[in-house]
Amino acid sequence: MASNAPHLTARPGHPLKGTVRAPGDKSISHRSMILGAMASGVTEVEGLLEGDDVLATARAAEAFGATVEKLGGGRWRVTGRGGFQTPTGVIDCGNAGTGVRLLMGAAAGYPISATFDGDASLRSRPMGRVTDHLTRMGASFDWSGKPGLLPATLTGGMLSAIDHVQTVASAQVKSAILLAGLNAEGTTSVTEPEKSRDHTERMLRAFGAAVDVQEDGEGWIIRLKGGQPLTGTAVSVPGDPSSAAFPLAAGLIVPGSEVTVEGVMLNPLRTGLFDTWIEMGADLTIANRRVSGGEDVGDITARHSALKGVVVPESRAASMIDEYPILAATAAFASGETVMRGVGEMRVKESDRIRLMVDGLRVCGVAVEEEPDGFIVTGGPVPGGATVHTAHDHRIAMSHLVLGLAAEQPVTVDEPEMIATSFPGFVEMMNGLGGEVG
Repeated sequence: MASNAPHLTARPGHPLKGTVRAPGDKSISHRSMILGAMASGVTEVEGLLEGDDVLATARAAEAFGATVEKLGGGRWRVTGRGGFQTPTGVIDCGNAGTGVRLLMGAAAGYPISATFDGDASLRSRPMGRVTDHLTRMGASFDWSGKPGLLPATLTGGMLSAIDHVQTVASAQVKSAILLAGLNAEGTTSVTEPEKSRDHTERMLRAFGAAVDVQEDGEGWIIRLKGGQPLTGTAVSVPGDPSSAAFPLAAGLIVPGSEVTVEGVMLNPLRTGLFDTWIEMGADLTIANRRVSGGEDVGDITARHSALKGVVVPESRAASMIDEYPILAATAAFASGETVMRGVGEMRVKESDRIRLMVDGLRVCGVAVEEEPDGFIVTGGPVPGGATVHTAHDHRIAMSHLVLGLAAEQPVTVDEPEMIATSFPGFVEMMNGLGGEVG
């Protein structure tokens, strides 16, 4: 496939037109495998994202004792045995940060030992933001190298509930604590001054657990009593708004374009990018709103628009933390400054995404100012004509390829193979809409 090439280049000059379906949401795909493995009985999954990250989590679910079967395109069956068993080998999570952190939380509640590892990128990402709290609950970690970095061996079981107050909105941290709390003594609570994604809470309920959520100012308090069993259920995975963002962004910035992405999740904690684009003047419309798999979904159409720079509210960061790279790419074509602050979390994703976006936009001729917890993009004509270093980060690669479709000259990205971790078929989709990526 084209995305396995050592470089990919996006060339301008072709309007994008057509209707596509977004890949399944990665967050829900990960959770369907993990909760299905924790549960008793059968979990039938429709629309699973079959990217490398999720497939690594599926293999982990199997290693922990579940039976995992692929039935067809996006159709999977997980047969759980009511808990995790000690795996016979290392749990290799590949590049999946969400996968490993949630799996650690889930595994911590059982009296087992498991060694977690991943690729070079995952080995460089901090695990302490999750494992510190799991240690407070009673789990222990043996770090093979530097503390806080993979590989690590977890010994779980005999956990006690904790009351945790988030200082930074993080669905991964919250989810790991709640999954561990499911098998802890007492009631675990997580207080979030700012709301983060609530997929875990919604899915725990779907699997039969009682989760109490109490509004608290701009945030909420989530409580989960330990000792609750999970029962397999049917999961319909909606389209991933983070993936839908790429063809929609191209629709906004490539002259003459009109792109529709069907079946996109519209959970209000995931739509911050769409809200921001509309504030920038985007011609973005949503039709056919409906409920699928317990989540609001709809069909989104983006038409080429004259965008203007905005100050993105810092309170919106949690609802769009993965979308700032593609927002920055669209901001490069807006008039004026787009200010993005309060996004320091970007520095501990698959890469330092603030630094990589700043460097990539600069080599493409875009004016960017870097700050410790954010950056400012000044839009205008985008010369392009550069090769961008991606550090194996799929979102950095896709954001700059979208940029290249509207720049004056082609834009090339290195190390694009990681696109398959979250968006298999990205190149084919963009070219099917009329773009030129290859």
